[in-house]
Amino acid sequence: MDNQTEPQTLSEEPEITLRCNKCNRPITPAEAVLTPTGYRCKDCVRNQQKVFDTSRTLDYVWAFLAAVIVSFLGSLVGSYLGFYTFLLAPAAGVAVAEVVRFITKKRRSLKLFRLVALAMILGGLPLIAINLLNFLMSLSAGAFSFYSLLPLGYQVLYLALAVPSAYYRLSGRRRL
Repeated sequence: MDNQTEPQTLSEEPEITLRCNKCNRPITPAEAVLTPTGYRCKDCVRNQQKVFDTSRTLDYVWAFLAAVIVSFLGSLVGSYLGFYTFLLAPAAGVAVAEVVRFITKKRRSLKLFRLVALAMILGGLPLIAINLLNFLMSLSAGAFSFYSLLPLGYQVLYLALAVPSAYYRLSGRRRL
């Protein structure tokens, strides 16, 4: 007696049990995106996110230039302040963000925020390169001391504190 039963095939389509609370389109649980007001389809979420992208093409150019210049000036001032760079850097990041917000007339874009962060890094790199070169020259001359490493450390500290400060000031996100 060969009582082999054929395995039951499950339907390939998942059961639709949800509807988008904006367009009322049926969505599967895999497609559903939880929002504060309920579940939405990915198209409605994408369209809602586009509302917040208000930047124009020239905003990217002006924001980049402003961020590079202000970041360079902040790192230059930070090189003279030494330890107080720890206090200056977040304020310099806020200053960069406010200059960019003024130039772009508070228009927003995720790409703009990221571009400003990159521009700030590029603005701080020249002094890091100069301090790194000075450090390597002191090493080759056999005059290594801990104090010859401090200017480089202050410049890295400046970027490590100023860039996130500007990014979060522009994006409006809050860190927990």
